[in-house]
Amino acid sequence: MKKATSLSELGFDANGASTGFFRPVTDGMDSTPTSHHRRRLTKVSVIGAGNVGMAIAQTILTRDLADEIALVDALPDKLRGEMLDLQHAAAFLPRTRLVSDTDMSVTRGSDLAIVTAGARQIPGETRLNLLQRNVALFRKIVPALAEQSPDAILLIVSNPVDVLTYVAWKLSGFPVSRVIGSGTNLDSSRFRFLLAEHLDVNAQDVNAYMVGEHGDSSVAVWSTLSVAGMPVLKSLQESHSSFGEEALEGIRRAVVDSAYEVIGLKGYTSWAIGYSVASLVSSLLRDQRRIHPVSVLAAGFHGIPDDHEVFLSLPARLGRAGVLGVADMELTDEETRRLRRSAKTLWENTQLLGL
Repeated sequence: MKKATSLSELGFDANGASTGFFRPVTDGMDSTPTSHHRRRLTKVSVIGAGNVGMAIAQTILTRDLADEIALVDALPDKLRGEMLDLQHAAAFLPRTRLVSDTDMSVTRGSDLAIVTAGARQIPGETRLNLLQRNVALFRKIVPALAEQSPDAILLIVSNPVDVLTYVAWKLSGFPVSRVIGSGTNLDSSRFRFLLAEHLDVNAQDVNAYMVGEHGDSSVAVWSTLSVAGMPVLKSLQESHSSFGEEALEGIRRAVVDSAYEVIGLKGYTSWAIGYSVASLVSSLLRDQRRIHPVSVLAAGFHGIPDDHEVFLSLPARLGRAGVLGVADMELTDEETRRLRRSAKTLWENTQLLGL
């Protein structure tokens, strides 16, 4: 038996329910309650109510980043349970309307649509076959999202995120500025955490980027690493003879493998990606103009051919209109070579999709 989530579902008429408690305020001109000062409400939709999707929704909720959150998932019972669990915390949270449905129509009028849904890899399945299954899923999700919210920003979190951001761009028909992948925003946070622990400073004071693919070929940009405006790598190499090329690659590898370690220990990642995506949501919807390493169209950057429509992570300025600009950062020859190799791998994967 379906349980009620509101008094309306229990048979109580909600129309005018508050009039017994509050006297309407008029503007002094007539008896009409003031409504023309009402601000525009912000709506965020999260597609996929799994561990990642719900961590993102919960973090957006607690940080008061949206007035309405719509949840969509293929499993109706789990979806309703997740929504109820958050609704029941209403007395402890900012006032946010929560809605859910298996139908994409619940996302209508979204300012931002976050896609976390994706097929899980079957033991023995090739990466290409998994990618093709996710493309088939995106063919159902993305056009429907675009139809319901033609002015929204699409933020892709599903993996492999760089290729699927390209897929979302192609299927949505949106301008490239409004299709973004979460990319290496979290990888860069992991990188900053490791360095901050070593230097005994706050991770927010470490300026360090991972760029390229969100995956095995990601590039650690050591040449621009700084703390308090001071270059760090030269100082580390002068004070620690162990900071050679092999050690630097070991640190990069530790960043790449850290997600696998978390998955091996608890079965999935959730909280870090939740906070990472919430930081992107804040920059986008609050027009913060902050710089994030996210997956964007990289053709023409760092020697990547102009006709290679490949998405990978580069530092980008984010605001209410989406991607406002991409930094053409200075890289060493080796960093550029690695980035081009990462782009080549991603380009080859996208060419297999036939989009």
